[in-house]
Amino acid sequence: MNFYGVRAIYTYEMARTGRTLFQSVVSPVISTSLYFIVFGAAIGSRITHIDGVSYGAFIVPGLIMLMLLTQSVTNAAFGIYFPRFVGTIYEILSAPISAFEIVLGYVGAAATKSIILGLIILATSFLFVPIHIEHPFWMLAFLFLTALSFSLLGFILGIWAEGFEKLQIVPLLIITPLTFLGGTFYSTSVLPPFWRTVTLFNPLVYLISGFRWSFFGIADVNVQMSVAMTLLFLAVCLAIVSWFFKTGYRLKN
Repeated sequence: MNFYGVRAIYTYEMARTGRTLFQSVVSPVISTSLYFIVFGAAIGSRITHIDGVSYGAFIVPGLIMLMLLTQSVTNAAFGIYFPRFVGTIYEILSAPISAFEIVLGYVGAAATKSIILGLIILATSFLFVPIHIEHPFWMLAFLFLTALSFSLLGFILGIWAEGFEKLQIVPLLIITPLTFLGGTFYSTSVLPPFWRTVTLFNPLVYLISGFRWSFFGIADVNVQMSVAMTLLFLAVCLAIVSWFFKTGYRLKN
C-alpha cells in the first residue's frame, strides 16, 4: 500500500474544500436551513405528526440524505474530472500507485467531506427541532455507506463525463428528483397502493427509509432490505470502477 500516494491525493482533495468553503459547506447548510423554515413552517403547521414523530423532526433524515447524496456525487465527480480535463491524470496513472489507491484517495476525500457536511447539517437541525437518535451506530453506518457508495458513483460520473454539462446531469436530473420522490418530506405509507408499489423501484427509498429508522425506529421498508440495497449499490459501483481501470475507459485516451 502506497500510503504516501493515497495521502497526497486525499490531502489535496480535502484542501480543495478549504478553497471553496462557501460552495462546499456554507451553501448546503443555508439551503437545508431554508428547507426547515419553509417546510417546517408551511407544511408543519398542517401536518403536525407522522407516525408519532413531529413533522419538523421527521424530515431531518431526508434532508441530510438529500445533501449527502448530491454532495457525494458532486465532490467525487469534480475531483477526478479536473485531472482528466487538465491532463494531469496521466501523471497519476504513471505514478507508482495502484488503481485501488487512486480510488481510495479520491473517493475517501469525497466521502469524508460529505460525512462532515452531513454531521454539520445534523447539528444545525437541533437549532430547529428536538431530535433523539434511537440507533446511533446504524445512523453512522448508513451515513458512511451512503457517502461511500455515492462518492463511487460520482467517481464513475467524473470519468464518464465529457464536459462540465454532463457532470450536472446525474445530480440535478436524477439524484435530486429521486430523493424528493423517495420519501424525503413524507412517508410512502400515505401514498395509494399503486404509487407505493411504484416507489419501491426507487432505490433511494431504501436509503432514506433505513436512515430514518436509525433516528426514530420507523421505516417505510424493511431495514434489512435497506442495508442489502445499500451494499448492493456499493458492490455495483466498485465493479464499474474496477472495469474502468482494467479497460482504461476514458482514462488512457
